[in-house]
Order: sequence, then structure tokens, then C-alpha cells
Amino acid sequence: MKFNTEIFSQYDKKWALLTAGKPEDFNTMTISWGGLGTLWNKPAATVYVRKSRYTHVFMESEDYFTISFFSETCKPILGVLGSKSGRDIDKIHDSGLTPMAAGESVAFIEAEATLICRKLFVQELEMDRIPKDIRTAFYSDGDAHDMYIGEVVDVRFAAQD
Repeated sequence: MKFNTEIFSQYDKKWALLTAGKPEDFNTMTISWGGLGTLWNKPAATVYVRKSRYTHVFMESEDYFTISFFSETCKPILGVLGSKSGRDIDKIHDSGLTPMAAGESVAFIEAEATLICRKLFVQELEMDRIPKDIRTAFYSDGDAHDMYIGEVVDVRFAAQD
């Protein structure tokens, strides 16, 4: 029997864009942490967003978000989108990516696959419940993540040639 573990590398190795908002007002950020699985008998995606990130505002105010996965050739663009803030620049315009409506949120034409998610659950990560070595490595500045779990309500793939 063969167990396919490629799903575990989708966030970590390929990275993805997390996007929340409406086509007329949204933000996106590169993510490399997350998970895919099943919760409450629903296909689910988990993402983590620091409160300091501009995308956090949209994640809090919207009921839907998307997770878009791209080819390896887009990794330099994702690097920029993960290091610049939409508060300061029009990073979507600068990226060259083409936003499009996707359900109740926004995705990108260039994505290989997009998960459209309905927010089911939000919780701040509690620092006292995280091992000290991890707190030291990732949270020495006190900027905690909120965990968002979304029901995957649709999966869209890039048009095939």
C-alpha cells in the first residue's frame, strides 16, 4: 500500500496565497503554514495569520477566504507578496497577478488550484500552551497567530490547454 504525502508539502514547499475580501477591497499574503483535512464531517483547510498582518483585518471581517496554489515559477512573486504589506503599496498591481472573483472572495487567474473556504472557526494561539522552544523561535516578539479553519466549499483548477 502506498500513502501519498504530497499534500503535506503544498503549504511548506510550494507556498500559497491566502486572500480575503471582495474584488473591490481585498488583501493577500503568502503563507507556508497550514493544513488540510476533515473537521465536523467537512473538508477543511487551516491557516494561521498574525494579528499584525494587514490580511488579518480581512480575515476577521469576511466569512470566506481563498487559498491559491501556484507553480514553482511563481515562487519569486510569492516571496514579494509575503514580504510587502498591502497597507503600504499596491502589491497586487506590482505582482503582475490577475485577481478574479471566486465565490464570495478573490483568487488569481494564474493559480494552479484554489480552495474556496467558508470560515468555520477562529482562535488565537495561546502562548502558554506552546512549548517554550517554539515560543522562543517563532514568537519572541509576542506577535501571535490566529488560527482560522475553513470549510472547503469549492476547488477550482486552472484551465487546461
